[in-house]
Amino acid sequence: MRRIIIGAFTSLDGVMQAPGGPEEDPAGGFQFGGWGTQHWDDTLGAAMGDLFGREYDLLLGRRTYDIFAAHWPFVQKDTAAPDYDAGTAEMGASFDRINKYVLTHRPDSLTWVNSHGLSGVDDIRKLKAGDGPDLIVQGSTELNQILLTEGLADELRVLFFPLLLGKGKRLFGEGIAPANLKMTSSKISESGVMLATYVPDGEVVTGSFAMAEPSEAELERRKGL
Repeated sequence: MRRIIIGAFTSLDGVMQAPGGPEEDPAGGFQFGGWGTQHWDDTLGAAMGDLFGREYDLLLGRRTYDIFAAHWPFVQKDTAAPDYDAGTAEMGASFDRINKYVLTHRPDSLTWVNSHGLSGVDDIRKLKAGDGPDLIVQGSTELNQILLTEGLADELRVLFFPLLLGKGKRLFGEGIAPANLKMTSSKISESGVMLATYVPDGEVVTGSFAMAEPSEAELERRKGL
């Protein structure tokens, strides 16, 4: 069975829309595209190297796939070119090489090499149940909602950026299956980004800080709830 790892850049108020640039995803009139670039540092670069520095395949929603397909196949790979960057070229070559599984209603329009269409959650379940490397999710807010609602995510690697965006597409939306999470690692980058990794850890456990015998005021308060 394959593991599904959700990797997400998010603001402190949970917005993950368009961290990479103004034209990445302006849907809904989103005005802060590119918010993730100002906090990028060596620690974040190392985290991405750890995530993608092994065997993996990508699992993407259609919008994120289109963003990636319009960028990564075209990054500069000529070492003699003035705009050549070794890390970017290596990532582009890696993304070309690996399999890209895409939740889409238009599989015939997937033109990037090694791209494969998935029609729904049953296809995701079959893919997860098969053999192969970890499936890494980037962006893909709508796909994330499905994975979290259906309990299909095995790990969340979340980068919390120190800013508030107010509105936009969010990592956690309505309908997410309640679940307890266990933090397995955490780190703060030089620019103040918190990197946290979580794995599912059973059901939500509740308790109470209330007094064993509620006061008359408390009993009265409850009547108005």
